[in-house]
Amino acid sequence: MQRVITALYGVTKKLDQWYARQLADLDLTQGEWAVVASLARAGEDCLTPSQLAELTSVAPSSMTHRLDKMVQRGLVARRPDADNRTRTLVSLTADGWELFTSSIRESDVVESDVLRGLDAEERGELARLLEEVIAQLDDVDA
Repeated sequence: MQRVITALYGVTKKLDQWYARQLADLDLTQGEWAVVASLARAGEDCLTPSQLAELTSVAPSSMTHRLDKMVQRGLVARRPDADNRTRTLVSLTADGWELFTSSIRESDVVESDVLRGLDAEERGELARLLEEVIAQLDDVDA
């Protein structure tokens, strides 16, 4: 068991280093990337700053500051909610979407390079096993 945990830790550490370099190249913090990824997952739906704060595990005041910086950089846009004028909705701009898609393309290349020794069936099995481990860890945390 310890061998598995050690191997997972090693993979996680290497991937964290790679992602940190990629985010630095994009001039993004991990927190800003979390916002971009959350908005991309929402698709055409806009999210409120409160929803983004919850999804990214930060205080609402921190999210406001983060969004201010991202609006200035042209990555996200804010607009009033037409149904509830007290709420603000946040969405990715065209530049935000471009940043997201180019980043995902790059991570797909790295994934292909890292997993090139595994065929499609082995990759699927690895993903399934890791998802099972994650589910078990979620059960332990509950």
